[in-house]
Amino acid sequence: MSGPREGTTERIVVGVDGSAPSVAALRWAVRQAEMSGATLDAVIGWQFPVAGAGLGWSPVGGVDNTDYRELAITTLAEAVAGVSPPPGTTVHQQVIEGSAAQVLLEAASGADLLVVGNRGHNEFEDALIGSVSIRCLHHATCPVVVVHGPKHHK
Repeated sequence: MSGPREGTTERIVVGVDGSAPSVAALRWAVRQAEMSGATLDAVIGWQFPVAGAGLGWSPVGGVDNTDYRELAITTLAEAVAGVSPPPGTTVHQQVIEGSAAQVLLEAASGADLLVVGNRGHNEFEDALIGSVSIRCLHHATCPVVVVHGPKHHK
C-alpha cells in the first residue's frame, strides 16, 4: 500500500461474518492496520431471511423471532475481540443492513484497501448466489486482498 495522502490516514475495510475465513481476513487486516497506521473499518452486512427463493421474494414473517441485527452486532464484536487488536490500532465496527457484497463495496468506497475472506458460506450457496469475494474483486474501487481461512482436512 502506498503512504497516506497528506492530511489523511489510510483506511482499510474488512468484511466479517464470523466464518473462519472472515476471521482470518480480520486478523490480517488488523496486522496491516498496525503496520501502516491505518484505521480499520470492520463491517458486517445482514439481511432478514427470505422465503421461497426462486419462487418470488417474500420475507419470512412470524416464523422466526431472531433479531438479525443484534446477531450481527454480537458476531462482529466477538470476532473483533477474538483477534485482540493491539493498543493504538483503531477499529470501527459497522453493522449495516444489506447484502454482504453491496455493503462491503459501499463501505470500501474511498478506502485504501478492502480485505475479505475467501468463503463465508458453503460452495453450493456460492454457486447459487455468487461469492462475495468475487463480487468485491470485480467491483471494488480500491485494491482487494482475499485471505484464505484455515484448511479443513477431511
